[in-house]
Amino acid sequence: MSMINEDLQNLLLNYCEPESALLQQIDRETNLKVLMPRMLSGHYQGRVLSMLSKLTAPKRILEIGTFTGYATLCLAEGLSADGILYTLDINVELEDMVRKSFAQSPYDEQIKYILGDATQTLQDLNEVFDLVFIDADKKNNGTYYDLVFDRIRPGGLIIVDNVLWSGKVLSNQQDKDTKNITTFNDKVANDARVEKLILPVRDGLFIIRKKI
Repeated sequence: MSMINEDLQNLLLNYCEPESALLQQIDRETNLKVLMPRMLSGHYQGRVLSMLSKLTAPKRILEIGTFTGYATLCLAEGLSADGILYTLDINVELEDMVRKSFAQSPYDEQIKYILGDATQTLQDLNEVFDLVFIDADKKNNGTYYDLVFDRIRPGGLIIVDNVLWSGKVLSNQQDKDTKNITTFNDKVANDARVEKLILPVRDGLFIIRKKI
């Protein structure tokens, strides 16, 4: 899904922070045991998420789409000492694997892992968030965006993954999934309430800052 060639990707990895042993373990286990392992954020994108979280120093993080927990732990690196990260997912089959990984991390007590339909479980959270990462079913990107917007503090960040969709967003003849991505990208681009840019990291990260 990366937008750059392998040689340049390897160079970027040489110039960023290394993965922890636990993150390496999650990467290996995901590739060995889980369908569609490419959904995992991976080393470079994980370091980008970690850096953005550390720069934000959030007390409250919301992640929509846990998968195997790799990005969750990267985001958790920036949590304040009294911070909480809520991560929402619908895939109960991965629960044991995810909870095992969280239990091995220094952030286990700060992570609230909630299973169910995120459009429903999100409404049970009475929180104001500093950082939101949306990486779930792409057709609902716009729905999640609308649901979280009023729960983001002024100056807070929304990060949305896979907004370049392997470059398919450039096509003049788009399939349904690609049209959904493009529709969401246009929605954000036309939203005067936010500042925004897309980073061509892996499959595209939309970085969206809610204006004060």
